[in-house]
Amino acid sequence: METGAIPIENCPGGFDLYRTLESGQSYLWRREDGGMYADAGTDEDAGDDRGLWYSTVVDGDVIRVRRRGASEAGTTGGVLEWEATADRERTICRLLRLEDDLEAIVDSTPDDPLLEKAYDAHRGLRLVEDPPFGTLISFICSAQMRVSRIHGMVSTLARTYGDAIEFDGETYHAFPRPEQLSAATEAELRDLGLGYRAPYVVRTAEMVAIGEARPEAARDLEYEDAREYLTRFVGVGDKVADCVLLFSLGFDEAVPLDTWIKTAVADYYPDCDRGNYAETSRAIRERFGGEYAGYAQTYVFHYLRTGQ
Repeated sequence: METGAIPIENCPGGFDLYRTLESGQSYLWRREDGGMYADAGTDEDAGDDRGLWYSTVVDGDVIRVRRRGASEAGTTGGVLEWEATADRERTICRLLRLEDDLEAIVDSTPDDPLLEKAYDAHRGLRLVEDPPFGTLISFICSAQMRVSRIHGMVSTLARTYGDAIEFDGETYHAFPRPEQLSAATEAELRDLGLGYRAPYVVRTAEMVAIGEARPEAARDLEYEDAREYLTRFVGVGDKVADCVLLFSLGFDEAVPLDTWIKTAVADYYPDCDRGNYAETSRAIRERFGGEYAGYAQTYVFHYLRTGQ
């Protein structure tokens, strides 16, 4: 076992583990009490304040992290402890984007009452950089689903088709590789609760497994071309593509137009409603400041979803 601790003071602008991992951007982590997203819709009783472990599996290695030594609701003190089956400190910094300068990102955001409230309420929330294939499948599963259901569905796929890895007396499950998930049948996935999403998941996994398309290939494209590239996967429209770009591939300008952001457009930015996804997305992206518009989107999403 490899272990370490990353001082939160080394993370520019602070860090909140709970808000980062339970803000609707990631479904590939697990909380040790099994309660991840169980309190979705509120932001009370934050998981990192209780010092709970969050775990994920990356390239066959189990990674666990927890926040220790922070004052109540604090985002700048204490350390991020980690344990893993190999030295994964650099991986953790990348997955949780601990080197992003949050203060500079917030300062670069246009003056806007809603953005100011969202940033003030959820200091320390960072974007994640999850593995592309798991992110792609997660958001294919997300259509018309609450965050807790999405997380449960993705966890079930891992337990059913992913590799089991023993670590510190416990069994962890990796998210399935494309070839593992493509071997599933639509009937099996429907029995697991995927419903009409089942054929989308099987076909998309097949596309990746045989090399027909790879989500990470979008990294090399300009933003809107990258979004279009991802829509070639079955079950992926513009919104899901934007989620993959933002939460996995480093396109910080992406603004997924989900239900909550559409509500924000209707209630706060009606002039940004252009009647179609591409133009509305471009308008709200500009309103949110362009380069880091995806950060603004994630804060607004979490602020509106939790009601605080």
